[in-house]
Amino acid sequence: MSTLKGIQGFGIQNRSSDPTTFITGQIWYNSTDHAFRLTVSGTNVPDAWATGGSMSTGRRFLGGTGTQSAGLAFGGDTGNQTSPRSSALTEEYNGSSWTNGGALGTGRYGIASAINGTQSAALAFGGVLPGNNTKKTEEYDGSSWTNGGDLNTGAYYMAGAGTQTAGLAFGGLTINGGSPFDSNTNTEEYNGSSWTTANVMSNRRYTSGGAGTQTAGLAVGGRNRDNNTTLTACEQYDGTNWSSGGNLGNAAYKGAAFGTQTAAVACSGLPGPQSRTELYDGTSWRSSTTINTARAYLAGAGSQTAGLIFGGGPQTTPSTATEEFETGNPATRTLTVT
Repeated sequence: MSTLKGIQGFGIQNRSSDPTTFITGQIWYNSTDHAFRLTVSGTNVPDAWATGGSMSTGRRFLGGTGTQSAGLAFGGDTGNQTSPRSSALTEEYNGSSWTNGGALGTGRYGIASAINGTQSAALAFGGVLPGNNTKKTEEYDGSSWTNGGDLNTGAYYMAGAGTQTAGLAFGGLTINGGSPFDSNTNTEEYNGSSWTTANVMSNRRYTSGGAGTQTAGLAVGGRNRDNNTTLTACEQYDGTNWSSGGNLGNAAYKGAAFGTQTAAVACSGLPGPQSRTELYDGTSWRSSTTINTARAYLAGAGSQTAGLIFGGGPQTTPSTATEEFETGNPATRTLTVT
């Protein structure tokens, strides 16, 4: 009997990420995205955003993690800029629709997450409680949230990377006397039970994007409140120190980011709101196709080849919108297997 290996010279590989170069006829299983992919000759498909299923409740400043086919949204603000209302709601995405999951123990907005966690092993930390920021950390097991170890420094509008057992928190705002007074450079690492203070970033930033892992993290854009500067600067973390990465083409804050340090996506945000999308290869950013609905204050999840954004909106109306992203590698198609 003929086999793929006999015909094409290679078998079906199990990979955690897509290859960086493609061979016509190559097929592999992406264990991160849970999808088979096939290289098709002579196809030139652009990057694309597609509309996904709407969330049940519109929220801004929410947390997100997981994959395109198993995403997780939690916390956020269901009110508006002048009258925020903290939410404890959790929703789970199956690739087409959202359903309610277990509620956070403490509802809050401006919450951060380990962006590369999963739907059944998520990490949420920081955020805004009435009158103050919080050190609170919670862990999700696919059905309910339980308390984890507190951050050393409470903050909101932080960014995060990593997983539930190897998380990374950085940046954010701290509150003094009821008013935000400082965007910070703080970095903390989580080991599954407690946080440890790590080396600081070069740039003060809040509402930045986060991507990558605890040992290969990425801080994307954001805003420095001290001088009211919106940043193009990105920084890369190697598990010990931060160093400068490639600058964004467009300065932005309060947008979404997801992916890895060498294959990240950054989209939307302020000033605007923006509809821009940029892709990172570990060195530089390139412009990509715009999202369908320009907005800010949203969350993201997934990978550069199979991404997900949800929520956000203008200042007055939280959005339920979900969009799915797929890079248009010139010769690759995603196969759906049932």
